[in-house]
Amino acid sequence: MLESQLDITNLMIYALLIGTGATAVMDIWALFLKICFDIPSLNYSLVGRWLAYIPRGIWKHKNITNSVAVVGESVIGWIAHYLIGIFFAVILLSLWGVDWVFNPTLVPAIILAIASLVFPFFVMQPGMGLGIAASKIPQPNTARLRSVLAHVVFGVGLYVSAMFLGAVI
Repeated sequence: MLESQLDITNLMIYALLIGTGATAVMDIWALFLKICFDIPSLNYSLVGRWLAYIPRGIWKHKNITNSVAVVGESVIGWIAHYLIGIFFAVILLSLWGVDWVFNPTLVPAIILAIASLVFPFFVMQPGMGLGIAASKIPQPNTARLRSVLAHVVFGVGLYVSAMFLGAVI
């Protein structure tokens, strides 16, 4: 029993560190795109607004930008962004095992990152009024490509964070 609790504790600590690191890598990528190419990143305030409406029974908006702003939406969005990154790190370590941290490979991280596109394409974007896989915005293929690239960068971040953590432990 104690050993299984230790395994769960290690999984959670490793997931916290790896997920946070991978999400930070994704944010650094977004900052690079903004500074070098003037490509805007996802507005996490709008994510926070969408999430804040869910407990009120509203998970689908015609257009989230037209919905009334919510106090603290930016904080909600940014916290959710990092919690989601940690959640996917938990999934990765649950599927490939905690030992993956000590011998990480890129393929599992990229597989998970690509699979994680299900959430924005089929839940978040439709809920925000953007349509399935951003189908209702003016340039949906551009948005899709940006999402795929951001998630691949997140996958690389999972791998790099695990390499770093494995080297430190």
